[in-house]
Amino acid sequence: MFNYFSEFLYGIFSPFRLVSFLTFRSAFAALTTLLICVVFGGRIIAFLRKLKVGQTIREDGPQTHLIKTGTPTMGGVFIILSVVISMLLWGDLQNKLIWITMGAFLAFGAIGFIDDYLKLKRHNSAGLPAWAKFVMQIIAAIIIVFIIYFTGDQNTTALYIPFFKEPVLDMGWIWIPFAILLIVGESNAVNITDGLDGLLAGLLILVFLTLAILTYITGRFDYSTYLGIPHIPEAGELTVFCLAAAGACVGFLWFNAHPADVFMGDTGSLSLGGVIAVISLVTKKELLIFVIGGVFVLEIASVIIQVVSFKLRKKRVFKMAPLHHHYELIGWPETKTVIRFWILGGLFALIALSTLRIQ
Repeated sequence: MFNYFSEFLYGIFSPFRLVSFLTFRSAFAALTTLLICVVFGGRIIAFLRKLKVGQTIREDGPQTHLIKTGTPTMGGVFIILSVVISMLLWGDLQNKLIWITMGAFLAFGAIGFIDDYLKLKRHNSAGLPAWAKFVMQIIAAIIIVFIIYFTGDQNTTALYIPFFKEPVLDMGWIWIPFAILLIVGESNAVNITDGLDGLLAGLLILVFLTLAILTYITGRFDYSTYLGIPHIPEAGELTVFCLAAAGACVGFLWFNAHPADVFMGDTGSLSLGGVIAVISLVTKKELLIFVIGGVFVLEIASVIIQVVSFKLRKKRVFKMAPLHHHYELIGWPETKTVIRFWILGGLFALIALSTLRIQ
């Protein structure tokens, strides 16, 4: 919103001209979400406690987690609210990619909210039936993908691979089911990573900072041409969203650090996971996102391996899936597990960024 009034504000006070710069708006979008979460987070948590919106802990997990029973959940609500407010203030609301991204963010947030609400209402860990949750995610993903497909250009269905300057092939209509599976898969991968205090919030900060760099470069003709990556003019504005999301995650981590005062819940994890996939699709980073979010890939892979192994061999590969619980059960303290996974997430982010110069 502020960028629309930049010329008017500049006439009043010349430094207000900064509002027209993408970097300035991105930085203040992050600051806005951070302040909203930190200032109002405590009040929201107190309100959730008053409503008895407490988390139910699964009994088959690490026994040290049982003391967390009753900790307020649905903290993703103030992540979503802070990002929406920040984008209304600092985003370019005439940019179609902003609306596509925000739509995906809110759609998957709504699915997560319904799931969280049912868990709390029933006072157990069973929210939406798995099939219903999956169907809702598929429907949301289909709508989003078709909007991207029919509002995109000839580059929309092109598949880019890290280390290659040119697209390796045009996927055509096959891009549609591929994109749908990517959105659903990424949202679920992020969702199952949310199991330890601060784990997911810290990883998401790294992912959104990496995406902020990539969206900014993708939106600039000079940088993208020099680095040999596809230039998408409107993608630059997504830098505002990425930094707003990073700022919200930092603010949330203030309360979610061990011992957590609040949990993100599916409201936050599904919305943030879904929007990461959408950003990767519109910026043509569909394959690179597997590197950026490498920890999420390892987490969901551990679940798939565990299930397949047990069904075929009646044996478990890990003491417990997803992967972070395995390391807890072999003796790693929760905080050490979280920090080591953060380090791993940082390494994946660096590897992803390094591909920009190896084209």
